[in-house]
Amino acid sequence: MGKPSSFRKPASKRKAAKKIKKKDPVFVDGERPRPMFVDYKNLDLLNKITNRHGRIVGRRKTGCTAASQHAVTTAIKRARFMALMPYVGD
Repeated sequence: MGKPSSFRKPASKRKAAKKIKKKDPVFVDGERPRPMFVDYKNLDLLNKITNRHGRIVGRRKTGCTAASQHAVTTAIKRARFMALMPYVGD
């Protein structure tokens, strides 16, 4: 099981884990495009957000905001439908 609470370091001496904020890959030059739109023909960007199996990677790993993740998902689905991207990876 775990250590009893008497062996834990006090809260004041524990090191806080630093969260590194990931850059949103959809932003252009640090600016959010308005309205949020991702071109389905931009395969370089879309390939960054899919893994080698062809699945769309989640927001936690890519660093996208909810709005940009939704726009990217729509663009990937359009690109798949137009046969620009595979449904299944290697």
